[in-house]
Formats: sequence, C-alpha cells, structure tokens
Amino acid sequence: MQHYNQAIWDDTETEGYEPLLSEKGLEEFHIEDSALPDDLTRDTVTLPELSEPELARHYTRLSQMNYGIDSGPYPLGSCTMKYNPKFTEDIAALPSVSVHPDRDGDNVQGTLEVYYELQEYLSQIGGMDAVTLQPPAGAAGEFTGILVAKAYHEHNGTGEQRTEVIVPASAHGTNFASAALAGYDVVELPADDDGRVDLDALSSAVGESTSALMLTNPNTLGLFERDIEEIASIVHDSGGLLYYDGANLNALLGRARPGDMGFDVMHYNVHKTFATPHGGGGPGAGPIGVSEELAPFLPTPQVRKVDNKYELFEPKRTIGKVHGSMGNWLVLLKTHAYICRLGADGLQDTSAKAVLNANYLASQIDLEIPFGPFHHEFVASAETDAGDFAKRMLDYGAHPPTTKWPEIVSEALMTEPTEAESKESLDQLAAAFNAVAADSDEALESAPERTSARRIDQTKAARDPRLSWHRLDT
Repeated sequence: MQHYNQAIWDDTETEGYEPLLSEKGLEEFHIEDSALPDDLTRDTVTLPELSEPELARHYTRLSQMNYGIDSGPYPLGSCTMKYNPKFTEDIAALPSVSVHPDRDGDNVQGTLEVYYELQEYLSQIGGMDAVTLQPPAGAAGEFTGILVAKAYHEHNGTGEQRTEVIVPASAHGTNFASAALAGYDVVELPADDDGRVDLDALSSAVGESTSALMLTNPNTLGLFERDIEEIASIVHDSGGLLYYDGANLNALLGRARPGDMGFDVMHYNVHKTFATPHGGGGPGAGPIGVSEELAPFLPTPQVRKVDNKYELFEPKRTIGKVHGSMGNWLVLLKTHAYICRLGADGLQDTSAKAVLNANYLASQIDLEIPFGPFHHEFVASAETDAGDFAKRMLDYGAHPPTTKWPEIVSEALMTEPTEAESKESLDQLAAAFNAVAADSDEALESAPERTSARRIDQTKAARDPRLSWHRLDT
C-alpha cells in the first residue's frame, strides 16, 4: 500500500500558503459617474488585477489542497456523501429554470409541474399519501414532521397529555434535537443484544404520554428492524405515531416503503438518497411525507393538479410556512432530474449496489464487525483509538469513515461506500483500512503526516476558533 502526498502550495513570500487573490496583485480602479446617491458610491475601488491563467491556477491549487467527492470515496457512515452526477448541475444551470418564487402561478406552470411530479414521485417511493417539499434540509424536515405530528395530536384533543417522543439511543443526534426543539421530553430507548429495537423496553416506554417514536430503518448499524410491524403496532396501540428518519432510505429504494411498514410521517434526505449536493452551509432539501390523516396539517402552500392546470393551495389545518417559498427550487429540480434519469429500475438498482458495496467492503477489511447482517453501511471496531485510525487513513489517500458513533460499538468506524463506487475503488479503500490496522501506535498517534494540514487540537478549535484563511503550522 503506497502512501499519499496531498498538494501543499508553499509561497515563501506569503508565510507558507497559497496567497489570497488580493495578495497576488491589486489595482485601483476609478468609478465613472453613477446615478446612485453620493453616500452610496465611492470614487475608487481596489480589486485584484489577474489574468485568466493566474485565476484558474489559483483555484486549481486550492482544490488540490483539499479532498472532495470528485477526488475519491467519502465513506462517512450515515452521513452518506454521495457522488453528485454532473448532468443535474447542467439542468439546474439552464437559463429557463431561473424562476422568481413570487411569480403568479399562471406564469410558472412548468415549475409547478415539476413540484407536483416530485411530490408524486416521493409519495410513491415512500408509500406516503402526501408530500411537502418546503423544508430546506433533513434536520428541518425532521422538525417539520414532528410539528405536523404535534398539530395532529392537538387537533384530536390529546396534545397536552402527549409530551414525550421516544428515540433509540443510537439514533441521529438531530432526532433528539428535533423532538426537544418542538417542546417534547425525549425518552431514550436502548437496543437489544443484536443492535435492534428492544421490544420489551419499547412496550414499557410507550403510553398515553407518547407522541411518536422516531426510527431509522435500516438503523445506524445498517441493520433492518425485522420486527417493524410489531413495533408499529405497539406505538399505534398507545395512540402514538411512527416517524421514519429517511437517512438510510437508499438501502430500500424500490424494495420496501416506510408507509407499508406502518410509518405515519417521514422525511427524505435528498442528498443521501437522490444525489443532490450535501450542503456544507449551502441550500439543501428535506421533504416530508405523511399518511392521509396527517395531510391536512402539512405546511402551506402545496401544489395540486386541477383540470390539467397546476395551482397552489393551503391545507385545511396547515401548520403554516416553514420556508420562504416552495422549498429550495434548484435542489429539488436536481432531485427530480435524478429520479427521472434512473427511473424505477434504476432506483432499485441503486439500492442493490449500495447494499452489495457495503457488504463487499466489509468482507475485505481486517477489523471486527460485531453486528450483521447489514445493508448499505456497517460499523467496524478500530480496536484502537478511532480518531487516530481515521487520521492515519488520510495518509493513504482515503477519507475516513464516521468515528466513535454509534457508541454501541467500541471505537466505532461507521462506514458507507454508497452505490457509486466501483470494485477497484472499494479495493483501494479496503487496502487503506488494512494498512492502518497494521500500522504502529506511533504512526497512528502522529498522523496525518502527508496532508496539506496537520492534526489540530479539536477541543481548542471548537472552544477557541481562529477563523483564518492562513494555513497554520503550529
């Protein structure tokens, strides 16, 4: 296994980093007369004066100092950093799709048609009766879903007594946060010995105070909750609702639907399931789907088709708006394009390859994997400090998996290769795992050694951030 050397663009005249554009050369430009008021204008402005080659090389150098999904696999378990196909970016860049969100519905029939079709596609994929596209991220979708559940109970006159949301101990942190932010007390549910929901613990936890159980299926260990129908019955018999976290829906596409399992409300992480950009602070999308009895509580507006025309309408008992418009349009357009390109057979093939790739990769690495059989992801044990293990993987040119979570596995390495990776890519990733597993403790503790940035003090970075474009060597 060969070591990896990430690009480091040193410039001795600029303290050892790729300089900013402004540090490459500035020129003062005079501003011509303007119709704007004098207090809003200035006489001169100083801007970088660079040629096109200089500009292109600057950004190329910066890209070579970083690792991205176009560089190699991102096997972050549960975070699901998928390769984003470029054709969706081309579609989103078409001049004809730039539409102001406040234009009259009669003038944006094509846009509303895409919204409507995507609502229908997601309803079919999830087995839900109605979908809203408004939430601008997966976590926002979770929060919206819980608010819909809360409105449902309040309408039925049981809102004051249903004060609890049950969340498995290994669930995503956003599940706990969404429930708490909606005003609920969170009841943590332990796993049984095989990593799935403990039915006895669930039966003891549910009751008249239960608003909902939030569940991911397959769960964060990659395990399918084989007792899902019994779980649904336990929750529904108590008068509660069953919430589906769509983080792992890519393991089920075309093969199983949350609605058919008994889930009442769910959110879709389109970046995880339908290969839109993950976000990183930019726009996202987290549509939610609901059963028929929860549909009247969805955010407003919704899109419907009446006499071959698309129109906006307000659900009868809507919780209101959760986004400034119908949702993040271009992200949703990419989702629509991805689904249309793959079709039903392609989506089913996606889930097959996601499961195959995870199981193949797991079979090739020399680490303990305590739970199985799994689907699109697995959790191995590093048997040493998982943080050190992850840092050392960078020296072999591999982005590490999610570390130290879920805590049910000691020194967890939560790994998901996604369906996009080839066998050759998986073999290279397995070789990196195995090389690190064979390395000395000293090598792991000093890693990474061959990246553009060395290891940072993560605690200090969180408590005392230094937000600078300069590369720091100390």
